[in-house]
Amino acid sequence: MIRQPDELNKMRRAGKVVAEMHEKTREAIRPGITTLDLDKVAREVLERRGARSNFLGYHGFPAVICTSPNSMVVHGIPGDYVLEEGDIISVDCGAIIEGYHGDAAYTAPVGTVSKEAQRLIEVTERSLWAGIEQLTAGNRLHEVGRAVENVALAGGYGVVRDYVGHAIGTAMHEQPQVPNYWPGNPGPKLKVGMVFAIEPMINIGTEDTYVLEDGWGVMTADGKLSCHVEHTICVTENGPEVFTLA
Repeated sequence: MIRQPDELNKMRRAGKVVAEMHEKTREAIRPGITTLDLDKVAREVLERRGARSNFLGYHGFPAVICTSPNSMVVHGIPGDYVLEEGDIISVDCGAIIEGYHGDAAYTAPVGTVSKEAQRLIEVTERSLWAGIEQLTAGNRLHEVGRAVENVALAGGYGVVRDYVGHAIGTAMHEQPQVPNYWPGNPGPKLKVGMVFAIEPMINIGTEDTYVLEDGWGVMTADGKLSCHVEHTICVTENGPEVFTLA
């Protein structure tokens, strides 16, 4: 869907709230705190900015962020898990302003991490920006997935296929979906005013995943590390505009 200027301004505002949630939770990450502590930090940002959470209550989800450590790919429920030196942690945040959504995620090291973990984060972030660069008017949507996949495969990693990016606007998840791989067809043509959440999920090992008994947390099938990063981006006349950057 093509969003009008007033709609895009609301999405920009929602994006800035998400960016602040990223900033404040990043500052809080250190060995010894729990993932629930990070959720409390994010709640404080939402309350201070007068925004609503688009995660809380979504199909029954009980928190305002997802916290997914180590081999958890996405959708982890904040709780009593204590962050340890050497962990990596994905933090996925969302916000609603006047009915319009922002959605973004990052993966951060906890203290000093292994070279293997640091490289995974760096390559996954590069894959995200390679995908974002494809969001130009006249291009085809699935060039995003091709770009993400090329970077990840060149790094020797697995690209999760069970979970993908999406359009975003008055709902957090709108159509069309945005695969992080080349699905075999070019997809729709991009137009000014379209907004997407691009979110690579890259694994050190296999692309295969399974869901925990809680019905939320998604794990790598081989128990190896996973990294998840995401931004909300608009297609503009001047190229992609990232709404969820600080």
